[in-house]
Amino acid sequence: MASIFSKIINGEIPCYKIAENEDYFAFLDINPVQKGHTLVVPKIEKDYIFDYDPEYYAGLWKFAQKIAAAQKKALPCKRIGIAVIGLEVPHAHIHLVPLTNEGDLDFDASKKKTLPAEEMVEIAEKIKKEL
Repeated sequence: MASIFSKIINGEIPCYKIAENEDYFAFLDINPVQKGHTLVVPKIEKDYIFDYDPEYYAGLWKFAQKIAAAQKKALPCKRIGIAVIGLEVPHAHIHLVPLTNEGDLDFDASKKKTLPAEEMVEIAEKIKKEL
């Protein structure tokens, strides 16, 4: 059965898309830890990030690097934090989270409620503009 991320990639579920290429897809997390929290997802569905072949794995990180650079330019933050947890969805993915301090990457304490659609669109557009 396809993961929720595969359904998003295939257009079966709407998202606030940031970028896409032949192999990878980036979109805003609908329950962000911080505003601008973006998920970078490989299009090949595997549960564990270290199960990808080295070339595909390296490509995922190159794609994530481009997204993080755009986030850093578009959003007020000191840097972009990275997390690979892999427990909540059985489809490998990278969390890119704008940070101003270490506590901003606390998935338990800082999880925000869904932001208004207008704000999500605005954030996505700001990031896309910097790509």
